[in-house]
Amino acid sequence: MDKRNIVKNNIINNKEGINNMKEMKNKKKIDIEEIENIKAWISNYIKSAHSNGVILGMSGGKDSLITAKLCVDALGSDKVLGVIMPNGEMKDCQVAIDTCKLLGIRYYNIDINNLYSAMIDNIMPILKKEDKPLSTVTTFNIPPRFRMVTLYSIAGSMGYLVANTSNLSESMVGYTTKWGDNVGDFAVLANYTKEEVCQIGLLLGLPENLVNKVPDDGLTGKTDEDKLGFSYQELDNFIRNGKKGEKYDIISKMHALSEHKRVGVAKYPYNDKNYFYQDDEIEL
Repeated sequence: MDKRNIVKNNIINNKEGINNMKEMKNKKKIDIEEIENIKAWISNYIKSAHSNGVILGMSGGKDSLITAKLCVDALGSDKVLGVIMPNGEMKDCQVAIDTCKLLGIRYYNIDINNLYSAMIDNIMPILKKEDKPLSTVTTFNIPPRFRMVTLYSIAGSMGYLVANTSNLSESMVGYTTKWGDNVGDFAVLANYTKEEVCQIGLLLGLPENLVNKVPDDGLTGKTDEDKLGFSYQELDNFIRNGKKGEKYDIISKMHALSEHKRVGVAKYPYNDKNYFYQDDEIEL
């Protein structure tokens, strides 16, 4: 190898080394201290809201398991209620039951299929009159919204708060249902990527097979990554390190199209005074 190639290779290696160092520097460490901070945050939030406890949907997936575990550690198992909500058949129903037993929390199984079927029956005459087919946007999003209605219906009578179980990776590309699984009273994992959620689960001492379980929709047999068209690793690498992988165009497009899911209700910017947001004291 001549001197020019040696210099060229050294420059490339140095650049890679610098980039790796930047990634390490930018990457916040998930450790036991961070876990304890999360638990303290949950405890303080629930106390400040004068809530009697927490309720959440248990799907059999890692996000609901890890959220529930953090709540149990922060509040005690008697303050956490799990609800399993199949829409007729649910692939991971037994897994969801087993995770509730593992955590020692009370749980109930509510089949939402009657609600789902009744809604479809009620909207079909309207769609026929409008000459519109029943779309998958409708059929996929009705169940998560009914699950959230179910959780809030129970929470309202028990004085509980609803725990959201969404993570940052899914939120950034809109892989959630608006007013369904992307809402709640507080969100424990909302600022953590899929990779970081798994790290939290392992640090909590949860079974590795449950923490690293490959997520799928429970309907088509396809994994989340199959449906998304890219890996969570590539997505997380862009979120935390800004690295654009081969599927970046898909990721960028999904992010742009799903912005409405992250902002909630868009409001017309009428900017007159509102004394609730003034620094001065309100005169009584």
